[in-house]
Amino acid sequence: MKDRKHSLPWNQVSLGLSAALLFTLTGCVAYVDRPAQGSVYIAPPVEPVVFVEDDYVYYPGYEVYYSSRRHQYAYRDGNAWVARSAPHGVSVNVLLASPSVRMNFHDSPAQHHAAMVQQYPRNWKPPGANQGHNPNDNQRDGGKDNQRR
Repeated sequence: MKDRKHSLPWNQVSLGLSAALLFTLTGCVAYVDRPAQGSVYIAPPVEPVVFVEDDYVYYPGYEVYYSSRRHQYAYRDGNAWVARSAPHGVSVNVLLASPSVRMNFHDSPAQHHAAMVQQYPRNWKPPGANQGHNPNDNQRDGGKDNQRR
């Protein structure tokens, strides 16, 4: 016969091991779930997204658009549209002295160019005005724009 005084039943051993494991894991979870004492996480502020619409002045005699926001000229170069700091094939002074009209669209000139060429052909002149445009001026075309449509 076996001596029952010195042996523990398996259910008591497994209960003891389970309790020790539970105690160990419970202690770890408490430190993982909370930040270290005295430290606080502050999220950085979210920068607002600002969309600024393009604005264009069109020079029909040269089929060139100028964006005062971007300080660039947009025009066709072969079959592609380009945006450059200076127009191609004409000086800025000559371009500024030519008739111009402020556009009401705020996206790519390529999307509207076919209609603009029909409405403002190369020989277009504003009715009764001596036209010249300075892109640094905020008063474009003396307040006249393509609202005449």
